[in-house]
Amino acid sequence: MNNLFIDSDILIDLLAKRTYYDEALKLLSIVADSKAKAYTTSLVFANVHYIVTKFGNRQKSIRAIRTLRRNISILTMNEKAFDDALESSFPDFEDALQYFSALNSGIDFIITRNKKDYSKGNIKVVTAGEYMNIHCATQ
Repeated sequence: MNNLFIDSDILIDLLAKRTYYDEALKLLSIVADSKAKAYTTSLVFANVHYIVTKFGNRQKSIRAIRTLRRNISILTMNEKAFDDALESSFPDFEDALQYFSALNSGIDFIITRNKKDYSKGNIKVVTAGEYMNIHCATQ
């Protein structure tokens, strides 16, 4: 079973029903069926809450995040991840924080639409659609 880091854009696609909604929904269905384990950071949930609240309302955002939390575990963003991010060559500090939290937690794949954001790392970075193809090929 793969350990997946779910980036904020995937969760926003799902909650805001954006263009890649179907891919995000299929990905989270795999997780809900216990065919993969999903992880993210509290920072991702904070970003998702901010965006969803901006275009909706706070109560709706909180309910949606509570529902997601049933299937998505929260990774520790500790001093090591923070210090590694500070010393990294990632152009975006927030992406570096996410990456090193994932790396320090044994994540197999980072699932995002913005693959270039994680190009400095060694974890496999794929879109939700690409992961679906990988998952289906191994079933």
